[in-house]
Amino acid sequence: MRFKPKPFKEPVKFRCLYCLDCCRGRFIYLTLKDIQKIAEAGYDPQDFVLMVPGGDKVRFVMAYREWDLGCVFHDPETGKCRIHDRNPVICRIYPFMVSRKPLGVEGEEPFEYKGERFWLYYDESCPGINSEEPEMVITPEEIAGLGIEFEHELETTDMEGFLKLLEELDRED
Repeated sequence: MRFKPKPFKEPVKFRCLYCLDCCRGRFIYLTLKDIQKIAEAGYDPQDFVLMVPGGDKVRFVMAYREWDLGCVFHDPETGKCRIHDRNPVICRIYPFMVSRKPLGVEGEEPFEYKGERFWLYYDESCPGINSEEPEMVITPEEIAGLGIEFEHELETTDMEGFLKLLEELDRED
């Protein structure tokens, strides 16, 4: 399944049904804070960080299993995440999406949050959206806030910062 954007304007009921789609076949972009939180839980960045080209800089993404393209922290039997309490920001956003420009989807409109303009969407193909037995209700404000956090952290994530983080983690061991 690929992301099928639907405009996100009102709070949405959500419950993860462990369909496994969000944890497979996607780049899960990592920020330095994400990497640090996961490493502080005892995981070695060499085991979960991959580097990919991202325009004029290197981007860091979660490592994945070659046999099913699943995230290395995703348990394929249960659908559960082994680092859920330390999820990267991008994982906390999904199945929602924050964009700085419209995608051309019917019914979309800009969302103003803290003086900034976004277009918000959710994945219409996610079976946990509008669940009859929700775990939570997600608001556009929550997702816009996470989008701002992700954007800011991604801007400050670079190779120099990654190398510095690795040095700090080595000193702690």
